[in-house]
Amino acid sequence: MARTQKPPLTWKLLGTGSATLSGIAVRKLTDAVWYAARGSTPPKNPAAPGVSWPEALAWAAFSGLTVAGSRLLAARGAAAAYQSLTGKLPPGINEAS
Repeated sequence: MARTQKPPLTWKLLGTGSATLSGIAVRKLTDAVWYAARGSTPPKNPAAPGVSWPEALAWAAFSGLTVAGSRLLAARGAAAAYQSLTGKLPPGINEAS
């Protein structure tokens, strides 16, 4: 039976820290951009009956794109920082996926 190796603490801290910070920043940024573009706050619950379909779909598309993009940037940034610190790629990430 093969034992799986735990990821190093450095990678856990970089990955978790970058994901948390980017999540907070992106949420604030998406709310501010939505307000600047639409003149109203984004819907707190797009599924609520009082939210129109176009507004709910627009918020879902906009917030989904920004959250997915920020997760990608955070993951790549954390991997680059880990590689810079250790000289090797983080566990589970290979050179050409």
